[in-house]
Amino acid sequence: MDDELRILDAAAIPAALEALDDRVLDALAARQREAAALKRTIALAAFISLGGGVIAGSAFAPAAIAASPLTPLVPASPLDPR
Repeated sequence: MDDELRILDAAAIPAALEALDDRVLDALAARQREAAALKRTIALAAFISLGGGVIAGSAFAPAAIAASPLTPLVPASPLDPR
């Protein structure tokens, strides 16, 4: 086994393996940038949605109308104590 390890130690490292760390770190950095951009986009969409709802709710508010009192399913009864 020591002979095999000496052979591996003497062998040259492939170029693709040397660049592996850089590629992984670049991919992680790109993923972090995408996550930050996605958070900003979601925040902007929420702000626009909430703002549009407030504007639409205040611009198209119907006039206030007094509600009629709640009554049972039958008209007022002569036995009603009021």
